[in-house]
Amino acid sequence: MRIGDLARETGEHRRLLRYYEEQGLLTPVRGVNGYREYSEADIATVRHIRAMLAAGLPTAVIGRVLHCVHDDGEVMVPSGCPTFVEDLRRERGRISETIAELRRSQGLLDVILDAAVDR
Repeated sequence: MRIGDLARETGEHRRLLRYYEEQGLLTPVRGVNGYREYSEADIATVRHIRAMLAAGLPTAVIGRVLHCVHDDGEVMVPSGCPTFVEDLRRERGRISETIAELRRSQGLLDVILDAAVDR
């Protein structure tokens, strides 16, 4: 299937699919005419990429762990990759730190707002 077909099947924009390719997350075959040719498996790959992006993983991490998941029906499940859990735990820690920083920022904004309202 061509990129337009994959875009329709996955709901992603062509530009985003090209970005996934630039990041090494999708590897379509190039025809002699230079067109990208995608397989049915690429539909699941795009679904996995979207799920991991929604979970807050950067594309660099997704590139390291993408091969560690497969579909079990419509559900993404991990395969046996030795660093998969370690990578996900590290990213979870990074996200937790970011949440803590955002809460501190929110608290400071609350103090400033309270002071502004009391004037």
